[in-house]
Amino acid sequence: MVFKRLLGSLGVGGPTVDTVLDHGAAAPGQPLTGQIHLKGGDVSFDIEHITLELVACVEAETHDGEHEGAVVFDRFTVGGGFRLTEGEQRSIPFSVTLPWETPITELHGQSLGVVLGVRTELAVHGAKDKGDLDPLHVRPLPVQEAILEALGQLGYGFKSADLELDRIGGTGQQLPFYQEIELTPSPEYAHTVNEIEVTFLANPAGMEVVLEAGKRGGLFSEGHDALDRHVVSHEGAAHRDWNAVVGSWISQLVERHASYGTHSSHGHHDPYGSHAHKDHHGHGDHHHGGGHHRSGPGMGTVVAAGAAGLAVGVVGGMVAAEVVDEIGDALEGDEEESGEEEA
Repeated sequence: MVFKRLLGSLGVGGPTVDTVLDHGAAAPGQPLTGQIHLKGGDVSFDIEHITLELVACVEAETHDGEHEGAVVFDRFTVGGGFRLTEGEQRSIPFSVTLPWETPITELHGQSLGVVLGVRTELAVHGAKDKGDLDPLHVRPLPVQEAILEALGQLGYGFKSADLELDRIGGTGQQLPFYQEIELTPSPEYAHTVNEIEVTFLANPAGMEVVLEAGKRGGLFSEGHDALDRHVVSHEGAAHRDWNAVVGSWISQLVERHASYGTHSSHGHHDPYGSHAHKDHHGHGDHHHGGGHHRSGPGMGTVVAAGAAGLAVGVVGGMVAAEVVDEIGDALEGDEEESGEEEA
């Protein structure tokens, strides 16, 4: 679904712009394609540049609580240097590469409640209009999907997902925020932890998987959660027994920190110490070939999908389109130069 807002770039009679993303969800580190449709105004305009901004709705901790806001996490100049004549219609195709750490917004077509958008900036005679905001849908990479699939089969349930404006120490994090996918614990650990949180930090070679276990009943040291990190390769994701690998990760996380306590949480000291794990293809596998059956696209329905899959839903009862609309309103308030919206 695309919001087709035609915005008056320079007031009444100015050119309008409409960005339409190609159908289907994009993937981190992969191309995002689409078309930018321009329509000339009452007079000719020299278009200096057309820039796409990737926007994320993130949460930030402040002295007076937690707040949501919009963060631009990448920019791409995709056109410009031409004259748009009176009433002229012109379409500009584009293909840009998403950052590897771009958050995922859906799993098997079901929304995780994380909201991303693409905003179009049109520069004419030194004036800039940032108007058009379209929702951006991002599917997981194969290794991300495999890990989430394994967690579902191991009995973990989807709780929520959000974006935190912060950094995780000791990682190669590139963006100013990270995504947390919060899961309810499996029956095996329900008496031990409140929740398990998963963060994916992908890069061209592979991905860091940061696992966090929320404490329950004083098992962990006061005021802290337990964190572990594992590094996996993009290669060979389809040939690993992810149930065994992920099950081992969770067992190590819970058992080690139950014995020795924990030293840090997000944004403080190095949370890993000597417990960082490099888990490239082959390490941690009991066998290859994926001996455990994994569910198909039926996993990730709004209601629980059973033991075979990860249950996902819309967080806070708000669909993505509504949240994108709210981001658009917030962005308009933040911009010094704003266009007039046409009906």
